[in-house]
Amino acid sequence: MNWRHKDLLEISQLSPGEIGHVFETAARFAEVNQRPIKKVPILKGKSVVLFFAEASTRTKTSFDMAGKRLSADTFSLAKSGSSLQKGESLKDTALTLQAMNPDAIVIRHWDSGAARFLAERLECSVINAGDGWHAHPTQALLDGFTLSRVWDSFEGKTVCILGDVAHSRVARSDVELLTMLGARVRVCAPRTLLPAAVSTWPVEVFSDVGRACAGVDAVICLRLQLERQQAGLLPDLREYAGTYGLAPRHLEKANPGVKIMHPGPMNRGLEIASELADCGASLILDQVAAGVAVRMTLLHLYLTRSRVSA
Repeated sequence: MNWRHKDLLEISQLSPGEIGHVFETAARFAEVNQRPIKKVPILKGKSVVLFFAEASTRTKTSFDMAGKRLSADTFSLAKSGSSLQKGESLKDTALTLQAMNPDAIVIRHWDSGAARFLAERLECSVINAGDGWHAHPTQALLDGFTLSRVWDSFEGKTVCILGDVAHSRVARSDVELLTMLGARVRVCAPRTLLPAAVSTWPVEVFSDVGRACAGVDAVICLRLQLERQQAGLLPDLREYAGTYGLAPRHLEKANPGVKIMHPGPMNRGLEIASELADCGASLILDQVAAGVAVRMTLLHLYLTRSRVSA
């Protein structure tokens, strides 16, 4: 496939066929990651800047590992100790980075739209690793890839996204990807953790976890940031865990073979019971492994694309 995109900002940029191509390519890179020697020279001589203005462990590490396994040079820039901390604007930071002539910038930023802001001003590829509450397309792609390894098709499947949907860029991107591929999506959260515009989303909305999980094929738990209680959105974390934390009883009416997922990091006993996180139905560690293969795929596609972009 001739990859026509310069940047990856959100899932809606991609077609189902392009998502399928990402999955097919990621499957090949997943095989590379099982070899004794995991390094291939596909991106030798290319440079990737990891610009993470927000703290990250999993996403940043998997992008760093993905770049290195493709033989690219990766360079990290974090807010701590950077010019952003000294008051430099995002625009000036972007122009400074462009002057260094990288081939791609992977950005995570607290402001929704930060990735698009850079993409509109830079000649190199920009890959969104999470911007505010807006989007996290690489997480959605790795979630979809993980499910594609256990499902023959997304058609006829039902997925429940459980937890803090209102503040989750993962939820927004997962909804886009799963519905595009033909799955039915449900969201379940207390009213204070549902977005105001959820009625416009292509989802069914539930407030009862047991009802939301009845007849589902997968449950994606979302991380709850503990400051939500301090903001008055939750009365008590123990009450939240007892009502909205995924427990074995909630899966009694789920479809046989139901899968359990979580983008991490997990708060065990709060968002998900520990025995479910570690059970045979859990795909949580599969998601971690998929993250490297999918991000290898994206770096490969965006750094070797034709310069005629759409």
